[in-house]
Amino acid sequence: MKKWIAGAATALMTLTGAAFAEGHGDYPDRPIMLMVSYGAGGATDFQARIVTMTAGNEDALGVPIAIINKPGAGGRVGWNWLASQAEADGYTLGAYNIPHFIAQSIEGGVSYTADSFEPIANWGADPAVFVVAADSPFNSMQDVVDYAKENPGGLTFSGAGLFVGHHIAALQLEKAAGVKLAYIPSNAGGAGAMKSVIAGEVLGGVNNLSDAFRAREAGNVKVLGVFDLERNSFMEDVPTMAEQGFDIDNASVNFRGVMVPKGTPQPVIDHLAAVVPTMFENSSVQGKMSAGGSPMHVMTREEVQEMWTARQATLQELLAGL
Repeated sequence: MKKWIAGAATALMTLTGAAFAEGHGDYPDRPIMLMVSYGAGGATDFQARIVTMTAGNEDALGVPIAIINKPGAGGRVGWNWLASQAEADGYTLGAYNIPHFIAQSIEGGVSYTADSFEPIANWGADPAVFVVAADSPFNSMQDVVDYAKENPGGLTFSGAGLFVGHHIAALQLEKAAGVKLAYIPSNAGGAGAMKSVIAGEVLGGVNNLSDAFRAREAGNVKVLGVFDLERNSFMEDVPTMAEQGFDIDNASVNFRGVMVPKGTPQPVIDHLAAVVPTMFENSSVQGKMSAGGSPMHVMTREEVQEMWTARQATLQELLAGL
């Protein structure tokens, strides 16, 4: 009898998996939560709310996605929670930031690695930029570096946390320019780091291009350089670091997307992986992202898996060198 029950249960699970694969399962049948490891108002939170706004449509997931913020320690608080406490049932998703959580796992002291999560899809690629207040005397990265050389350790600038894209960009700048900077991580993420620049609490900051776009539109900051291989279409007047004579690549570019905890049922992962990229490609979503100065880069689950693997290798080498 026990063997019969076990066999029946296995058959039922197989049928359920097939139903999911064909889109006939009951999942999802209630609202889904997306955990964001940064505070409200920052680039990740801002973008996550846009890219999930069509989730309730019949041609998407058919249920809404609610954003839950769990900020702290450069994202560590939220990702620790997602890896160790969240239910792996498909109703708890997480927003990822690369290189952030991979770099943090390499440095240690956290409860997660890339193997703690399953990627679903990528929505954006947001370069880091160097910003100063609108009334700053600095008008180029050379001005910033000259000041840093004249005042070793005296150039204070903000970023979203330790071993996030901003911090990696800062470490690269120190190495490329041969200077020592005073990096001050914000406990309030990118939004808090930008406020520190605007308020004059620091001399500059490394932030997301999307945050800087909105701050520049408001007349609050100047953007002096972008940490990427090419200029960005949202700020075509801002030169790359390489253009200004600093050997810095795109290792700090912030990829953002959706993932789930390890152990989430494969049929659920497959369903999300099929549907979520179509949400990102929705014309209304893309229009709002463009209006907010938020660069999009949609990738499928398989493409994200390849990107994670490549970034893991790049960051291990980069952080060892820095």
